[in-house]
Amino acid sequence: MQGLDYKQIGLRVGLEIHQQLATRRKLFCPCPAELGEEEHDELERRLRPTRSEVGEIDVAALFEWRKGRSYLYEAPHRHSCLVEADEEPPHEMSKEAIAIGVAMALAFGSHVVDEIHVMRKIVIDGSNTTGFQRTAIVALGGSLTVDGKQVPIQTIAIEEDAARKLREEGLRIRYRLDRLGIPLIEISTGPVIETPEEAARVALAIGQLLRLTGKVRRGLGTIRQDLNVSIKGGAITEIKGVQRLDLIPKVVEYEARRQLGLLEIRDELRRRGVREEDLSQRPVDVTSIFRDSKSRIIRRVLKRGGTVLAVRLPGFHGLLGRELMPGRRFGTEIADYVRFWSGVGGIFHSDELPAYGITEEELDNVYKALNAERGRDAVVIVAEEKGRAEKAVRAVLERARMALHGVPKETRGTLEDGTTRFLRPRPGSARMYPETDTPPILVDEEIMEIARRIKPEPPQRKLERLTKEYGVPMELAKEVLRDIRLDLIERLIKEYGDRVPAKTIASIFVVTLRGLRGEVDTDRITDQHLEETIRMLAEGRIAKEAVEEILKYLAEHPGDSPEKAAEKLGLAAVSREEAEKIIENIIRENMEIVQKRGMKAMGLIMGRAMAVLRGRIDGKIVAEIVREKLRKTSEGL
Repeated sequence: MQGLDYKQIGLRVGLEIHQQLATRRKLFCPCPAELGEEEHDELERRLRPTRSEVGEIDVAALFEWRKGRSYLYEAPHRHSCLVEADEEPPHEMSKEAIAIGVAMALAFGSHVVDEIHVMRKIVIDGSNTTGFQRTAIVALGGSLTVDGKQVPIQTIAIEEDAARKLREEGLRIRYRLDRLGIPLIEISTGPVIETPEEAARVALAIGQLLRLTGKVRRGLGTIRQDLNVSIKGGAITEIKGVQRLDLIPKVVEYEARRQLGLLEIRDELRRRGVREEDLSQRPVDVTSIFRDSKSRIIRRVLKRGGTVLAVRLPGFHGLLGRELMPGRRFGTEIADYVRFWSGVGGIFHSDELPAYGITEEELDNVYKALNAERGRDAVVIVAEEKGRAEKAVRAVLERARMALHGVPKETRGTLEDGTTRFLRPRPGSARMYPETDTPPILVDEEIMEIARRIKPEPPQRKLERLTKEYGVPMELAKEVLRDIRLDLIERLIKEYGDRVPAKTIASIFVVTLRGLRGEVDTDRITDQHLEETIRMLAEGRIAKEAVEEILKYLAEHPGDSPEKAAEKLGLAAVSREEAEKIIENIIRENMEIVQKRGMKAMGLIMGRAMAVLRGRIDGKIVAEIVREKLRKTSEGL
């Protein structure tokens, strides 16, 4: 894939970092701020949009409502209460959560507001029983320096996390309320990031500072990066839910490519003279063409009493099949749009036909029925129940009209490979309004004092401490500073550095762990796994040579402990005395060779000893014992 000149295309990225806070209670009630799997009650809701104070309805909320969904909530007995069920007003906002937000504001040099006012943000996708999320701005402004560049901080807010989505059951979605109300901090940067790699570095720097407060939750699902991406001539696209730092560069690159592709499609449509009025025709019922079709999808729809509709897209030939991101074409964009506006699972379009059992003859007949021109026009075919098929065709035409203007303003969701899919239109200004159930909170000296105690120190001080106090080599220390687990590394060095060299602990994170990324999913290795492994190393229960194999095993079996991994892999440490006995036996078994070669048998004996002892004792100790035993054996001959 050809590289992009990001400066030339005018790439701009802004970040919104969301991180769960490790507070004693939830943001607006006394329930513990953690997930719980205990027994639960159930409640069901339907949500609908309402007009804002200026009489407007948020387009994104309207979009969700039109799906006609209902929401079933599991309310765990110890991890939710009437506040989460929206049967009781919110309690006073957690001062502990506010103090964490203020601590980050102090680290960024932001302006802390004097009085915190809670706002409601309309969200009716079911992730909140109320139909809105409570959020409060704690600070404005400030900046973060990354690689010598100042990145402005726009806002720092404290808000409540959403309910935990379990599964979709048709038009009903099941959520669990244990996560609803866990405090989140949201840190928004200005749109000054100019490359995909820079976006990842800024996200890492903010994530590190959050961890250095010691007041954030850890593990997959506790941090989420949302990206606002645009290019020159494009539009700001909000990309939700990037959980892995290493995925950020790919997501940004693919979005830049997508917007470039959409602009090229716009320009091509204009060259072909396509106008909006060309895309307002009614669909044609082509069911009769497919009565004897070999397409299993169409046969299944017709058997249920459904219909087949087709619509002409004048001048769109060859454009629906144009790739915008790896594996995702413009036709996929239209299909996503159709899926969310009509509920229809998919569409057929002429750029991918004949296929799926649809023949060339059937496609010819569709072109004739639509008076469409082969080689110039595209046709889209929808097979579904008639009402939904008509909605789908309207969505096809609407998305095709948008193509005449380039990049639509929308919110997209991240997929595992870094590509994205359409979620909903961008929310409008009618989305936010004041919370009337929560009084304002003064940022008093008590909050400021807590904030000052947990304010993270600058990374430069960390670098000085790593090199001067702990003796970590400068280059390795710089790599530690680029690791998201910086705070954990320093804590483990403090705790175990008297028994395990700081250099060794640092290397486990930035050399061993990174080296395993190409082989296994290292995201499955938890902080607890790493801490327990280093504790075993400090206690002499494993050798440092065993660490890589244990971590690799844990990535493949995350439910096991390091102790269990060492046991299953046969990597439990042996004492020097035990190693001596093993090596003596190896020498006896190879005495004929030792007699002939003397000390020159060192390589052979060492290899056979390491085959038994690798990972169970330091290799230097093995070499020392082999050398000593061979010398004594040779002298005795």
